[in-house]
Amino acid sequence: MGFYLAVKEVWRNKGRFLLISLVIALITTLVLFIAALAEGLALSNREYLSKINAELFVFQKDVDNLIATSRIGRSKINDVRRVEGVKEVGAIGFATGAYIYPDGRPSVNISLIGIEPDSPGMPPVLAGRTINTLKGNEAVIESKFVERLGVKIGDEITVKTIQGTKEKYFNLQVVGSTDGEQYQYAPTMFLPFKTWDQIKPQGQKTGDAGELTSNIIAVKLVDPAQEKVVAQRIQSQVEGIEVINKAATIDAVPGYKVQQNTLNTQQAFTLLIGVLVIGGFFQIQLLQKIPLIGVLKAIGTSDFVVAISVIAQIIVVTTFGVFLGAVVTLLLSVALPAGIPIVFNGSSVLIAILALLAIGPIGGLVSVKVAIGVEPLIALGLSS
Repeated sequence: MGFYLAVKEVWRNKGRFLLISLVIALITTLVLFIAALAEGLALSNREYLSKINAELFVFQKDVDNLIATSRIGRSKINDVRRVEGVKEVGAIGFATGAYIYPDGRPSVNISLIGIEPDSPGMPPVLAGRTINTLKGNEAVIESKFVERLGVKIGDEITVKTIQGTKEKYFNLQVVGSTDGEQYQYAPTMFLPFKTWDQIKPQGQKTGDAGELTSNIIAVKLVDPAQEKVVAQRIQSQVEGIEVINKAATIDAVPGYKVQQNTLNTQQAFTLLIGVLVIGGFFQIQLLQKIPLIGVLKAIGTSDFVVAISVIAQIIVVTTFGVFLGAVVTLLLSVALPAGIPIVFNGSSVLIAILALLAIGPIGGLVSVKVAIGVEPLIALGLSS
């Protein structure tokens, strides 16, 4: 009976309830886009690090676990490799450069990552071949190179970096491609480690090149369950380093945690606004029909039926609004340019939709309480 009354009223006042459904749809679109933007930005920042086949990362000591400022000499690699519990190690270097379009279009910033062949840090190659040398004018590109820049396997590409005070140009042959492996929001290119060391931005070179250095060392363990034990063992046996796990490495990426906290806060405030808007609408709606509720109670309708009617009405309107907003969001996401970092993660979208479906009944709790508390004689003006 309660559900019938709710649907009947919604149908008889389609325009009024459609308006609040459209408002809920807009809130849904905003929440889902913020969730997708948070996931997209986070993924663009951490994608490569999260996919590295390693459990621990070695940094230079006292650099606050910042990849860009960490410097690990080649001599440390063998020291780490000899520690009990370590299976494989791989030096990884990070730098930035610019991809030069052959047709003269403005250059695009890219991430340059130096890796060692057959070591942690080398991503799996899906097409073409992997890098199998420490030095060679070849590169493996990730999917964003293909999608955004149109580069294909077999192409010869030009990369520009700044060395000293001059611009230097390097020609590289694309030998393979891998899945999404972005780092720091930019299309990413993987290079043989010594080639990366030659290409990376650097100061004026002197006669003494010094020891070859990487930013971090990726460590794969014999037993991943011994992560903490092996980390402490490495730090105690190798001087001048700090060892952290993958999650801590990602959190230490500049701006990562602040960015995610900001977007999560925006999403929470959007949901709070949704609760207030829906609650306010149904409160006003209920106040306008108090005499009708008084009539229902006067003819014997129970408080339970009245409450069910109010709750069912809120659920129907909210569900329609969330469904409409989800459809609009899906259509908009298809139309967005490929460069916008919007990623719809199944679990985050599901959580957002469930939260949006919950804000309707939560916002309408006050209306339910008011409906139950209506006195028939007072509502009909027969008593004071």
